[in-house]
Amino acid sequence: MAENVVISVSCGTDNPNRATRAIHLATIAQKAGKNVTLFLLDEAVYLAKKGLIEHLKAATGDVADDLMTHLQGHGVDILACTPCCKSRQISEDDLIEGARFGTAMELIERSCDDAAVISL
Repeated sequence: MAENVVISVSCGTDNPNRATRAIHLATIAQKAGKNVTLFLLDEAVYLAKKGLIEHLKAATGDVADDLMTHLQGHGVDILACTPCCKSRQISEDDLIEGARFGTAMELIERSCDDAAVISL
C-alpha cells in the first residue's frame, strides 16, 4: 500500500462540494499516517489564498477552513500551482501559512514517487 498520497484539485470556490471534499480526503489520509501533498491547480489556488475559504463548506456540512487548518497544523504540504497563482494575481505572500507555490514538475515527481493519486 502506498504511503504517499497526492491529492490534486482544480476547483475552488466555484465548486464548494468538490473543493471541500479534496481537503477532507487530504485530512483523512493525514490522520491515517500517510505523507500527503495537496496540490492546487486552476481555480483551486483560491483555496490557499488568505481569507477566501472561511465560509466554504460542502453540502455534507464539512467546513473547508476547519479541514485546511488541520492540514496546516500537521505540516501537510499545500502546493499552489505557480502559473495558476500568477495569472490570478496571487503572490506567495497572499497564501495561507504552510502553503507555497509549486511547479508542474513537483506534481509529476510526487505523483510518480510510489504515491496514490486522487484528482478532483
